[in-house]
Amino acid sequence: MAKSKVLEDDLRAEYKRSDFGVMKRGEYATRARAALKIAILKPDIAKAFPTSEAVNDALATMLAIASESKRVTSPPKRARNAA
Repeated sequence: MAKSKVLEDDLRAEYKRSDFGVMKRGEYATRARAALKIAILKPDIAKAFPTSEAVNDALATMLAIASESKRVTSPPKRARNAA
């Protein structure tokens, strides 16, 4: 069995702010919001739906209801075209 190559640890025990150069607060916030599709919930809504899963479940249910409602209230395509 070959001996594994030991990697040297290049992390320092302590870092200073000056080690990082110029940083801008919120520099990637817009890009992150666009990529992650972040939605900011009002506090009362966030309290009712505390997790992403709870929000997604509620929205999926609303979409299903809306889809069913549309099918019930919309006339069939044949009837619309005949008019």
